[in-house]
Amino acid sequence: MTEQELLPSGHPKIHHLEMKNIVKRFPGVLANDHVHFDIKAGEVHALLGENGAGKSTLMKQLYGLYHPDEGEILFDGKSLRISSPADAIRLGIGMIHQHFMLVDTLTVAENVALGLPSSRGMLTDLDKVTERINELAKLYGLDVRTDALIWQLSVGQQQKVEIIKALYRGAALLILDEPTAVLTPQEVDDFFVILKQMAAEGHSLIFISHKLHEVMAFTDRVTVLRDGKNVGSVQTKDTDKRQLAEMMVGRQLKPAKLLDQSQIGQPRLEIKGISALNDFDSPALNCIDLEIRAGEILGLAGVSGNGQPELAQVIAGLRNETGGTILLDGKDITKATPEELIQIGVAFIPEERNRDGLIREFTVSENIILRDLNSGFYSKKGFLDMPSIAERSKSLVAGYKVKTPSIDTPMKSLSGGNAQKVILARELSRNPKVLIAAQPTRGVDIGATEYIHDMIIQQRSAGTATMLISEDLDEILALSDRIAVIFHGEIMGIVDRADATPEKLGLMMAGERIGEEPEC
Repeated sequence: MTEQELLPSGHPKIHHLEMKNIVKRFPGVLANDHVHFDIKAGEVHALLGENGAGKSTLMKQLYGLYHPDEGEILFDGKSLRISSPADAIRLGIGMIHQHFMLVDTLTVAENVALGLPSSRGMLTDLDKVTERINELAKLYGLDVRTDALIWQLSVGQQQKVEIIKALYRGAALLILDEPTAVLTPQEVDDFFVILKQMAAEGHSLIFISHKLHEVMAFTDRVTVLRDGKNVGSVQTKDTDKRQLAEMMVGRQLKPAKLLDQSQIGQPRLEIKGISALNDFDSPALNCIDLEIRAGEILGLAGVSGNGQPELAQVIAGLRNETGGTILLDGKDITKATPEELIQIGVAFIPEERNRDGLIREFTVSENIILRDLNSGFYSKKGFLDMPSIAERSKSLVAGYKVKTPSIDTPMKSLSGGNAQKVILARELSRNPKVLIAAQPTRGVDIGATEYIHDMIIQQRSAGTATMLISEDLDEILALSDRIAVIFHGEIMGIVDRADATPEKLGLMMAGERIGEEPEC
């Protein structure tokens, strides 16, 4: 690499990186079709596109995990081959993954030093590592304790450790993959301050996110991919969220619109003093009190890991409570089995669809009838009624716009959005009284997100009492009639949609209570 100007941290800048005419093929799939992408020193460049658009494939080639079939990667005009992540790191490329690559039981300093050579041979030189971490922390405003164990840190602090790891290894260019997905609004603000400072000092940042308001607020330029091809690159100041969304999907999108609240009925699902343990027999829920009325969407906001999965599982009959009661239309359903809950009208969209909502090796039609195997609807004298199953499956696939080669296609062949539509078809076609929707749009693209939102709103219109559990505040604010915030297994308060702001919800997500403490 030619001699270059240095960053404040002492590492060389990448003045200009280009990926020219990148082609990447997999069996039966053209993932990148002559894609062009470039970034300059000090620039924050967003990469947008639906699932399957080719974003991750492109970035994996830049980070050395894949190799282009055609095209070239140029650093400051010089063509280079990146054969592995080790090559990428040597060239000054770092990647901060959505799910942090940290060892919980090690300290900050030990995590940063992990995998690096030591001047003391078999012994770690943590004093030198600590000294360098403190220099970087002071330089970039990354305030962390080097002797703290990772599990003792908040999610926002853990992300700072990931940034320090990348800087310590000499990253002049950072790839940020959905970096704000697990942060509160206040942590997002702090995170952007750090990144803006890094950009101001010459670091190049590639920002992958589905949150268009963050793209608008934080980036200098946006490149959009669709079906593996470039749709276009625009200066952020010259575009808006609607234009970017339409570039991503190739059509106009309509915003989700709720009906007025006059159709909201009487309390349908009542959760009174529910407590429960997690999978490690530690308290996960503490005296949860919530009420959802017919025709209402109650949003449950909170940072990941604060009891949301456990609450959804307790309501769906998949986890035992340790205290409290649950009522459906005044009837106690606390001890009801999942099968009994299905029969009385409780629908469940699980957070982990591939683990809890589907059998990936089964076909589309087999997954659609999973909940009805004991009902007798699709079996005769102990044998499956294949014509009835096929008729029902074709009807739901068409009605819920599932894109699949056939109803006999294995679920593992479908995209995330279409897999989620299969779950929606199975659950919503039963006309449920209660819908528990846990992270219903996680991992799906913007087009499928729009469709799922429409389906949830339709359920509201049909009188369903819906609990929408989501870590996406935009989704919560767009769809909810009221919003509850959960923190460390307790409800911090409930606010009407009209009174909710990201700032107020963010404080509650960080542990500020606006309601009374539970009286259990």
